[in-house]
Amino acid sequence: MHPTEHAVRGLARLYPWPVEASEELDRALGFLGTATMPETVVRAGYGAALAWSPLVVVGVVLVPTALVPVVGLCGVAALLGLVHAVHTAPRVLATARRTRALGEAPALVSRAVLRMRITPATESAAAFAAETGRGPLAASLREHVRRAAGNPRSGLTGFTVEWDEWFPALRRALLLVESAGTAPRGERERTLDRGLDAVLDGARDEMAGFAASLQGPATALYAFGVLLPLALVALLPAIGMTGVSVPLAGIVLLYDLLLPGVLLAASVWLLVRRPVTFPPPSIDRSHPDLPDRAWPPVVAGAVTAAVSGFAGTVLVGIWTGPLAAIGCGTGTALVVHYRPVKAVRDRVRAVEDGLADALYHVGRRVEEGQAVETAVESAAEEVTDATGQVLADAAHRQRQLKVGVREAFLGEHGALATVPSSRARSTATLLSLAAREGRPAGGAIVAMADHLEELATVERDARHRIGQVTSTLANTAAVFAPLVAGATVALADGMTMGGSSAGSSGAGETMATAGGPGTAGLGLAVGIYVLVLAALLTTLSTGLSRGLDRALVGYRVGWALVAATATYLASFYAAGLLL
Repeated sequence: MHPTEHAVRGLARLYPWPVEASEELDRALGFLGTATMPETVVRAGYGAALAWSPLVVVGVVLVPTALVPVVGLCGVAALLGLVHAVHTAPRVLATARRTRALGEAPALVSRAVLRMRITPATESAAAFAAETGRGPLAASLREHVRRAAGNPRSGLTGFTVEWDEWFPALRRALLLVESAGTAPRGERERTLDRGLDAVLDGARDEMAGFAASLQGPATALYAFGVLLPLALVALLPAIGMTGVSVPLAGIVLLYDLLLPGVLLAASVWLLVRRPVTFPPPSIDRSHPDLPDRAWPPVVAGAVTAAVSGFAGTVLVGIWTGPLAAIGCGTGTALVVHYRPVKAVRDRVRAVEDGLADALYHVGRRVEEGQAVETAVESAAEEVTDATGQVLADAAHRQRQLKVGVREAFLGEHGALATVPSSRARSTATLLSLAAREGRPAGGAIVAMADHLEELATVERDARHRIGQVTSTLANTAAVFAPLVAGATVALADGMTMGGSSAGSSGAGETMATAGGPGTAGLGLAVGIYVLVLAALLTTLSTGLSRGLDRALVGYRVGWALVAATATYLASFYAAGLLL
């Protein structure tokens, strides 16, 4: 049993009373493939609130009297939010997994279309599209194909009914593919083209609508989650001059608990609204190019934390040491840990980028009468990128081991053995089918090259449509917010020192309460907020543009933490020199 399921069942035992669960929650748990009952999740939400309620009581007792109402209200809100988070987590996870799966819809339809071009049999096309794909979408199609075995149906009808609610264009596309099986030969090609166009246009329309609706919420998140909170930092000395005390506990509560909670909720809300995600290739930790040793990231993070903490303490101030160590050390550890995954993924992407050109060369030669095996070897000499190297490796295996196209590419030590790309593997499978069909399959191979170009165009268009928003979020997380925050904290420090020298005891007492000697407390509280902001906004930016891939998010968050820490401390130091 997964540890999460153990935790959910443990929390559910704290609330043994009867509850009712919604049908939507039941569907989400079914899609996630968990054995946990929906009533268990509902009881776990209430159990989590009961488990954390003593902490709220302790907080109310320990804080100053002036903050009791605020802390009490925030504590009740946090408990209600915790209940809601537990209850909605399965739906959020199911939605994220579903949108990630739907990113494979154009590729799945493309595989079915290409199989139909070689052999116009709907059953074979459905089986080929399912077997050559990965993820929930292909698994769902495999299940429907299995159920349809032994009867005249292909399984496509049941599959399209299941996914019609989430992506109607997929149903239209596959129904056209299915109808092409009984269409006259002259109309079959046009029907298949219409089917592929339907799913591609559907993906474009979905992403266009999402991009249009994203600008407003993203702007609000930027304004109320970044600009306004950072501007309030500079007002703290002015508030102190009026005689109103701003204790450090209140600043920590606002900047390190409430604001991150609101930003997290807003980020989740934006991410679950994305209709389709085109995730990067998934790299398993068992890949031979990934190191088995777990200590290098830990050592790199520890060394960086020690060096940066010492440098911050000496160059900027004692209070900056812990912040520099946490930000730079954590960021470095994440970068070192996920860099090998990124290197493998870059190679996979390079192979996928050259597939269209390689297939075009192979297809033209097959149309001219060459065997697929010979065409692959000839194309390897004309394609000079990573794809050409894969073709050359496959041709070498064909000559040396006397194996067919499939074994040369997909065998235990084939050319694609270390290239975990469903697109490349489905391409190799089609080439092995074309090797059996001979010259008539040349047109299908050329058509596949065109389809891969169209798929790549759809993905580029999707990223371009939301690129302005995601780039702003990423730049804000790593540079802009830390830059403004550091300068604002330095400005607050300068105003406090100026007020104190002028005899304004109110300002001095306020900052002494809020930040201790100098601005240590204020600087640390805002610095932690800057680091949390870097992690949250980078995750949001990556999730909107590429999907919530763990390795990609971890790598980008690592760099964002390092950049945000350095920018925040440098901005504080530079602004302090000018004030």
